[in-house]
Amino acid sequence: MTIRHHLTDQLLMAYAAGELPEAFNLVVATHVSLCDECRAKLAAFEAVGGAMMEMTDTVAMSDDSLAACLDRIDGLSQANARRPLRRAGVFPAPLADYVGGGPEKVKWRAVGMGVKQAMLSTGRGASARLLYIPGGQAVPDHGHRGMELTMVLQGAFRDETDRFGRGDVEIADASMQHTPIAENGEVCICLAVTDAPLRFNAIIPRLAQPFLGI
Repeated sequence: MTIRHHLTDQLLMAYAAGELPEAFNLVVATHVSLCDECRAKLAAFEAVGGAMMEMTDTVAMSDDSLAACLDRIDGLSQANARRPLRRAGVFPAPLADYVGGGPEKVKWRAVGMGVKQAMLSTGRGASARLLYIPGGQAVPDHGHRGMELTMVLQGAFRDETDRFGRGDVEIADASMQHTPIAENGEVCICLAVTDAPLRFNAIIPRLAQPFLGI
């Protein structure tokens, strides 16, 4: 597997600083689990952040703050022991852990022309969904009111900009208008997150948009 389309430094730094919405965190964690290049960059940004924290002034803390922190760490360790992080089929470990398994655990919803989607429960600020696109099928032509990250988990798709295969992330903003088309053959499965509704050109997708949550 060769990953050609990576996350930006800005996204990786925001992830390291804890500034991204939950849905974007999910894409970053999933991509980094597959991408050596972005994982190395993230480690560097986290190291810089740690060094900066060591340079800041200290503040007074309550007497029981250390004990409370250790209790929280112990609780997280027990939770991780009960549910080990592991890959499930084409879902990398962070996504498999989030979904509770592989694609067979997903509650897909048909949206037309063989395309399916599943909305994932995330916090405020952005929404996440899984897309199932049969080979040769296109997603309706659309633009963006904000940012959209689309990571390929299986298969591949092409649009006006390039080809995107497993592990690749396409970053789209308000300046992009495109029509993604899954390559013939293997079903294309993607994880997509947006921080604003898409902007469809055709009337039918626009009418269906409120019901699909995109």
